Amino acid sequence: MGGFSPDWLALREPADHAARNPQVLAAVGVHFAPRHAISIVDLGCGAGSNLRGAYAALPDRQHWTLVDYDENLLATARARLIAWADEAREQGEEIILSKAGKSLTVDFRQADLTRDLEWILGWQPDLITAAALFDLVSRRWIERFVAALASQKLPLYTVLTFDGRESWTPAHAADRAMLQAFLHHQRGDKGFGPAAGPDATEAMAEAFRKTGFAVSTGDSAWQLGEAQRELVEALTRGIADAVLETGQIEPARVSEWLAAKRSATGLVGHLDLWARPV
Repeated sequence: MGGFSPDWLALREPADHAARNPQVLAAVGVHFAPRHAISIVDLGCGAGSNLRGAYAALPDRQHWTLVDYDENLLATARARLIAWADEAREQGEEIILSKAGKSLTVDFRQADLTRDLEWILGWQPDLITAAALFDLVSRRWIERFVAALASQKLPLYTVLTFDGRESWTPAHAADRAMLQAFLHHQRGDKGFGPAAGPDATEAMAEAFRKTGFAVSTGDSAWQLGEAQRELVEALTRGIADAVLETGQIEPARVSEWLAAKRSATGLVGHLDLWARPV
């Protein structure tokens, strides 16, 4: 799976951090509060945004393993984390970071989540995390993933899974048709089989509950105002491109919709999920 540019990930990071559900994150923090140290594996890490969004709620000593298929994104994550830290030094393949009183050791692994999942989970971390990942995978992969976590009693904290909500102000006559075509595209194969798309969080929650895990979810919708103008423009261009690929709406109509969104504000729905063995 690929196709996410460092520029796009940098553009969305402030909105992602603002949207992250504070109650769900706090519950994760409470769970691990008795520990002095924690090991975390971040799946589909991109440029390292999930680490930057979650580290403050976790114990003072953290060991992160960042996993991605894209070696360029792993290199970007390394560089951005070094620039973000209060102090940073390299120790072989790892980097050692200090940030706001926390000590973080970070290493980077290139892996294919369709092929290498059980190998990755075999590293036996204390926590698995991911951001903006599970709407891209299939229901069958989710079932496999949850079964693997349950067999090892590994908790999962995942954020910003798209849930199918989208609204714009001002409204446009094509909004509903555009959303339906986009959701059709979202359910296409992103490298894991037919994607769960907006049903991913519900599918994961159901699978975890069947294994006896405790599950909580929380809203993490993007609130897109004038301050997010550049993100809105990039997002709506991406939606328009996806809709054109489906062939469900005439190109002229798509162009008209896209032009109308240049000054729009809106909401894009996401959900965060915390699942733990009990």
